[in-house]
Amino acid sequence: MNAAPAPSSARSTDAHALLHTGFRWQVPERFNIAQVCCGRWARQPRTARRVAVAWEHEDGRAGTLSYGELQAQADRLSHALQRLGVRRGDRVAIVMPQRPETAVANMAIFQLGAVAMPLSMLFGPDALAYRLQDSGARVAIADESSIANLRAARADCPALQTVLAVGGAAGQGDADWRDALAAASGAPFAPADTSAHDPAVLIYTSGTTGPPKGALIPHRALIGNLTGFVCSHNWFGAGRDEVFWSPADWAWTGGLMDALLPTLYFGRPIVAFQGRFSPERAFDLMQRHRVTHTFLFPTALKAMMKAVPAPRRQYRLRLRAVMSAGEAVGDAVFHWCRQALGVTVNEMFGQTEINYVVGNCGSYVAADGRRRPGWPARPGSMGRAYPGHRVAVIDDEGRECPRGTPGDVAVHRLDVHSHPDPVFFLGYWGNEAATRAKFTGDPASSWCRTGDTAVMDDDGYLWYQGRSDDIFKAAGYRIGPSEIENCLVKHPAVANAVVVPKPDADRGAVVKAYVVLAPGQVGDDALVRSLQQHVRGQLAPYEYPKEIEFIDALPMTTTGKVQRRVLRLQEEERARAAAGAA
Repeated sequence: MNAAPAPSSARSTDAHALLHTGFRWQVPERFNIAQVCCGRWARQPRTARRVAVAWEHEDGRAGTLSYGELQAQADRLSHALQRLGVRRGDRVAIVMPQRPETAVANMAIFQLGAVAMPLSMLFGPDALAYRLQDSGARVAIADESSIANLRAARADCPALQTVLAVGGAAGQGDADWRDALAAASGAPFAPADTSAHDPAVLIYTSGTTGPPKGALIPHRALIGNLTGFVCSHNWFGAGRDEVFWSPADWAWTGGLMDALLPTLYFGRPIVAFQGRFSPERAFDLMQRHRVTHTFLFPTALKAMMKAVPAPRRQYRLRLRAVMSAGEAVGDAVFHWCRQALGVTVNEMFGQTEINYVVGNCGSYVAADGRRRPGWPARPGSMGRAYPGHRVAVIDDEGRECPRGTPGDVAVHRLDVHSHPDPVFFLGYWGNEAATRAKFTGDPASSWCRTGDTAVMDDDGYLWYQGRSDDIFKAAGYRIGPSEIENCLVKHPAVANAVVVPKPDADRGAVVKAYVVLAPGQVGDDALVRSLQQHVRGQLAPYEYPKEIEFIDALPMTTTGKVQRRVLRLQEEERARAAAGAA
């Protein structure tokens, strides 16, 4: 992504308009993710020796995989999958955590012209069976973290012909990874001549209603992600010593499309850590691997903020950019990142279907090679549309809302220059009705709704209000939970918090907070009153939680997002039980 030199009027603080005006999508007709993320680096002797993946296991094992080695193993796996009957367009499930074989599997599947279907190692048998059955996957690749659940799910998956076992799962599948690669041809694999619009990835999204839907992602979507990736990491690719790490699972959009693939696209090393996240381990990992760029969920940042308030006293960090997404960052975390890490966090917003479309950019590198300010991040804001994306807040009829009015965040099929935006998904697997429902008007040239509510201010900054189905009314007031949650987290006794409506006969609902306490804190009546007064002193009187319940942990998705719906349904069930007993 190149930008023209900034005119004198734009050099001081804000290059948003400049970067948008000067940007044009360049999407080749033939395009393959494996070729741009690995093949082109492996073909050159100088870049083939570069580290692609620096991996660690929590048990102490560690190593590296160069781009040349990544390509050689991907070629062997492509040959092996071809011998197993995998053809262009077939779905191949990858049920593994961050490990080098996961990167190899993705590259091998992409260059075959098949479709990679990443699945979380945390999925149980039922979750695996539904996705494998719905997609008709022919092959599944699994390691010791998932092989037992995969074997339990297999009886319900008649299309699944082969399970390829990796690492500690050896001997528990139909074939072992090591044996399959050793028996495969070592000759370079001739990659499929894929169109940019051909499917590359099938990711099942966890919707708030109904069963998960498979979002089919084309090869071109990687291009659509790049403006946001580059901007949110303060012009990633401009330095030669960049190292990326994120705890985001590579089985999800956040780990695959926001970390692994764009890092490899720029020929830089990515750190793969196989083990449980902890704040201290995160800091240690970033110190030892000299990590310069990272993507950390707000939940991870909150945990790091509470556990290590002053990290630069204990760790030697080299961070140049921190991107955060998945939930609202909030100004408490925002200010801590700036003060404690020395980096202004760039919040980002997107979803699997239309990813990396909104966010912030601390700086960019102009065509003359000089670094200049991008656009200033505003504490609590999601940011503004990234170059190449046309974003608005719309009402139920698909009309753009006046500035300052809440509505559904939406992205248009056509950019500001009336050119197709490559970031869009192809549709939901086997669910044309759901695909049509995602769009307002003609899916070929219309708005695509995200299902997230926000307000856009006069400068184009978006202010997150919550998932559209998380917004509720209490005594006639419209309540967005994220603002209250952010306020609660600022209290020293709170590690994390979630706000949901509690049904109330007189007011429709009242505000209820579920709170996870910081270590050493006691959840008693005095603390309840203290937290309520804390919120009342910071927000509107109607926003303070009328009830607070202390819990050990919040329900989370496998991608690190808080599941408010679980607690909301719990409150509704309690209300029904109380009404029945009355």
